[in-house]
Amino acid sequence: MQIVTDRGADFSAEQLKDLNIHFAPLRIQLEGKTYVSGIDITSEEFYDRISKTESYPTTSQPSAGEFAELYRELAKTDPDILSVHISSGLSGTVNAARLGAEMVPEAKVTIWDTKILSCPEAWQVEAAARAVKAGWDLPRILTMLETLRKRITGIYTLNDLKYLIHGGRINHITGLVASLLNIKPIITVDKESGVYIQAGREITLKRAIGRMAHIVENWYGSTGEALRIQLLHGLNLEGVEMFREELTKRLSNIHWLPTANIAPVLGAHTGPSMVGCAVGPLNLFEALP
Repeated sequence: MQIVTDRGADFSAEQLKDLNIHFAPLRIQLEGKTYVSGIDITSEEFYDRISKTESYPTTSQPSAGEFAELYRELAKTDPDILSVHISSGLSGTVNAARLGAEMVPEAKVTIWDTKILSCPEAWQVEAAARAVKAGWDLPRILTMLETLRKRITGIYTLNDLKYLIHGGRINHITGLVASLLNIKPIITVDKESGVYIQAGREITLKRAIGRMAHIVENWYGSTGEALRIQLLHGLNLEGVEMFREELTKRLSNIHWLPTANIAPVLGAHTGPSMVGCAVGPLNLFEALP
């Protein structure tokens, strides 16, 4: 079995080590040029460029034809493919993957909607790839992914709303009012619909980060179980360290993964100020091969 995902999944280099994962392209348009996220432009280059231009980046998902081309090529060596993708509530990638699969009858493609994005999406992809490497069959992998989808999540905030406003992720008028009032939204993703929901708001980034840590504590702190946490950001190392400090104050048993940069294809809608984390029970991953 082979694993396919998209560039909406944010991995550290350590997570990808020794795992055979194939990526469908997600593209970014900036200043009249088109880049494949994670291939033609790195996170560092992307955030540096958007900080120096008045232009706003836009993004496009893989087409059904591109998925078909990828599945067709992979089917030459193994027709069994598990395609794990960014939430269908946030992107049309899942639908494009389904259409692409229909064009390749020689491939046996299973589409999995993670109902999330970024590092929490990558965790599901990583788990699937580890299970495939260990020889698990498809039903067992899907049962495991269902558990992960229910138990892991992400939470995010940002200092500058202009990229969310431009990308249509929040209403233009609402966004302008929030910017004028210096409001910092706290964002997570609904586990059923897979769309963004607001979990709170504050008037400074420091207070928003403190509130995020409090929310994570409410989600998981009462269980006393060890947590797997991965911090992520656009280009906001100060915010990352602030968040690490706040989480450490509230939670006693944390297994930290290497910090990840938010991929350009996601950063196009959030900008460099975004900071957040993926979080879930550590035992879900300790049980994996």
